[in-house]
Order: sequence, then structure tokens, then C-alpha cells
Amino acid sequence: MTEAGELDCRELVEIVTDYLEGRLGVAEERRLDEHLAECDGCTTYIAQIRRTIDLVGDLREEHVSAEVYERLVGVFRAWQQA
Repeated sequence: MTEAGELDCRELVEIVTDYLEGRLGVAEERRLDEHLAECDGCTTYIAQIRRTIDLVGDLREEHVSAEVYERLVGVFRAWQQA
């Protein structure tokens, strides 16, 4: 259980994109950094997200076959409906 004002793992997952894109306020970024200093799981999660961005950050629609594109669209549609 976290103390008042502390960031928990679930909240970190919700704001990770803003963190990686530098869109958090100073106080929120400090809370996240404090959490990372004590949470190996979230530190690993952030590293995995950064690696994913590095690997597919330049991926464009023309780089993906029509079959893979359709499968991905299907997965996202099913996810939105769930």
C-alpha cells in the first residue's frame, strides 16, 4: 500500500506515455522518479517500453504487409470492444 502522495504501479502505467514524451509536470515527474527508485518492476517496464519505441518507432504502414496490417487492426478493434 502506498502513502498519500506516492505513486503506485497502476498509476505509473497510466501516465508512462506522458512521462516518456516529457509532458508531466515537475511534481508528477518527481513522484514517478521516486517510485522508479524503489520499484524494480516498473523500472523494467519503462525500459521495455523504451526498447519497444526504439525498435518500432520508425515503423510505417508501408513496412507492414497487408495481412499483418489487417490482423493488427482486428486486434485493436477487439480490444476497443472489450
